[in-house]
Amino acid sequence: MSIGTHPDNTVTEKLGKLAELYKQGEVSPMVTRTLDKLLAYETEECQRQLGEVNADLSAFEQKYGLASEEFYQQFRAGQTDDRMDFVEWASLIQMAQNLRERLDLLTGKKNV
Repeated sequence: MSIGTHPDNTVTEKLGKLAELYKQGEVSPMVTRTLDKLLAYETEECQRQLGEVNADLSAFEQKYGLASEEFYQQFRAGQTDDRMDFVEWASLIQMAQNLRERLDLLTGKKNV
């Protein structure tokens, strides 16, 4: 159990309670503003992280003269060696995809 949590009152349960209050129209404007700010913060943080990962991906693309998409296809097909740069590059590609999916969820838009 992590600090500040109670086994019967998890974050998921708390969010479920808020969702139920919203359905009943029983949530104060302050809660709505707070949720909006939290979502905006998460979106900005995700965009910042994606920018950093994209900069790292660009560096690998420049170094090896290969687009990340093309490299990743080769990597997954076993057509590259196991040098650390390639493992890191593949990890960054996966991180970028995860961040884009997170942004899609946060913004309700498809982020490419």
